[in-house]
Amino acid sequence: MRLSFLGPPGAGKGTQAQRVSARWRIPHLSTGEMLRAAIRAQTPLGQEVQGFMRAGNLVPDALVIRMLRERLEQPDIRPGFLLDGFPRTVVQAEALETFAPLDRVLYFDIPEAELLDRLAGRLSCPVCGRVYNLRSNPPRSPGVCDDDGTPLLQRPDDRPEAVRVRLSVYHQETAPVLAYYRARDLVESVPATGSVEEVYQRILRALGGAPPGRSEEAL
Repeated sequence: MRLSFLGPPGAGKGTQAQRVSARWRIPHLSTGEMLRAAIRAQTPLGQEVQGFMRAGNLVPDALVIRMLRERLEQPDIRPGFLLDGFPRTVVQAEALETFAPLDRVLYFDIPEAELLDRLAGRLSCPVCGRVYNLRSNPPRSPGVCDDDGTPLLQRPDDRPEAVRVRLSVYHQETAPVLAYYRARDLVESVPATGSVEEVYQRILRALGGAPPGRSEEAL
């Protein structure tokens, strides 16, 4: 199964992708986290994209496609994959179609006012990249990562001034990707409001419940 979760920043794609990835046993691929990891490591690619991400702008398509194509050549991709927030532009969608066409696209549908409220409370671990929300998905101990105990931070691109830029860029460049996939009858909208569990159950229904060949009791 080759999936993509699309939707504006703050819609909950990453949280739900982690759960679905574990259930279907397919890699969860966040190009945003892959790029942030490259920045932390100060690789040549990371140095190229750092300025774009700090400003809240989209990274040039050619850089993202190059990085993703290399990742999709790895052997763990054979059972399928789940893309988190990719493709972001029609150019990326057309490029992906040439080497890894998608089977399904789930669109996380959420009002903009809810997004702004969520992002105001979003924190992430600078070491492992895990994302938390103070309202809907808080860490077990305030201010530190559940996995490694690292103090949590608000990412620069989650600050109010960057969020406004990200939403503007999303509506201008990313939303048309939905039209591209709707024309191919691949899109299903999932309401992204409510609790994490409520949204997860909607996703399972959209994907048909248990993964092929595995019963609900075995999960």
